[in-house]
Amino acid sequence: MKTLHLPLKKEWYEMIESGVKTEEYREIKPYWTKRIVGHNFTHVQFSYGYTKRTMTYELDSITIGKGNPEWGAPTEDVFIIKLRKRV
Repeated sequence: MKTLHLPLKKEWYEMIESGVKTEEYREIKPYWTKRIVGHNFTHVQFSYGYTKRTMTYELDSITIGKGNPEWGAPTEDVFIIKLRKRV
């Protein structure tokens, strides 16, 4: 199991936890490109900010495209981290 670890703000964490939000976004910048591209992640673990409160999901896919602005996606292309089920 290779896990991508991502901290989230309260709003986005709670939306994913409740099942409303099924994908997370990261900007296409050198910081995130280095951490995402070329790695074969199977799971993603979200933390509530930088606390010990976490949840883990199976990773469906990581693609590039336009995300849902209601879910916090900017207007430009982003990494779209699509989730399957919570484990």
